[in-house]
Amino acid sequence: MTILLALLLSALLAGLGGRPLIQRLRALALSQHAYEDAPKSHQSKTGTPTMGGLLFVPALAVALFLHPDAMMLTLVILTMACGFIGAVDDLASIRRARNRGLSARAKFAATIAAAVVFITLLMTWHLAPVTHLSVPNIALPLLLWIGLSLFVVLASTHAVNLTDGLDGLAAGTMLPPLLVCACIAWTHDFHSVAIFDVALVGGLSGFLLYNRHPAQVFMGDTGALALGGALAGSAIVMGLQLLLPLLGAVFVLEALSVILQVASFKTTKRRIFRMSPLHHHFELGGMHETHVTRMFWLASLVCAALALVVVGEL
Repeated sequence: MTILLALLLSALLAGLGGRPLIQRLRALALSQHAYEDAPKSHQSKTGTPTMGGLLFVPALAVALFLHPDAMMLTLVILTMACGFIGAVDDLASIRRARNRGLSARAKFAATIAAAVVFITLLMTWHLAPVTHLSVPNIALPLLLWIGLSLFVVLASTHAVNLTDGLDGLAAGTMLPPLLVCACIAWTHDFHSVAIFDVALVGGLSGFLLYNRHPAQVFMGDTGALALGGALAGSAIVMGLQLLLPLLGAVFVLEALSVILQVASFKTTKRRIFRMSPLHHHFELGGMHETHVTRMFWLASLVCAALALVVVGEL
């Protein structure tokens, strides 16, 4: 019953709050500026309100209200901290009238700091089986577990951020991993994680009413970093750090496409992809934006389902 209530309340609050938020963002001139080197079809997106990730805040409040325990508080703190970093980046980008906010080094450092706080809380409050991985069922040395968990938060937040480049892409792609995390959490008695993830699913569903093509609002780094932090936190708590590459495979591929493109161009002066991240490669190949988005949604669903099968087989 609590799970269903979390889903419905979060979806309702995001759905009802979307239009007032969009109007407020427009009034404050908090709008997106298309990248100069983005596909030409993206130039029309300039002026669309951004920082729509603020719509996820009610979902976090619902989750904390329905299940107010230390585990939930820790997950909310990580998500809010990552979202705050994203909001600072968004505001810096808007102020400079282009998509150039915080430096990569500054964002990485701030994200690692948020992850350190999260992991410290987990260890101090004894909220998770620290050093233990559920997939595979092994124990790691403490420092290795900490290093892996820090990397997971850093990689997840910035991979989701790279994926947020088409209408509805990051939001829709995030739904299957969160749902699978919720299923795993519920069946393994991590009820706080389950309610937390389901509440975010509700918030994303309401957000997609305004973010689907043609988008009326973008989540911005505010939403992308928050979602990445939420997914990473859920995985860490349940010892699923090594399952995350399969669970969030689309985000991994998006990040890898950027890494490979940069490495190839710096070493050979040649590009592997027409453009990175990967979704732009398909766009420039002639696929319509909505077709690319649906393809990525389907890929995310398949990979998340495979991750659920892997856990079920163990």
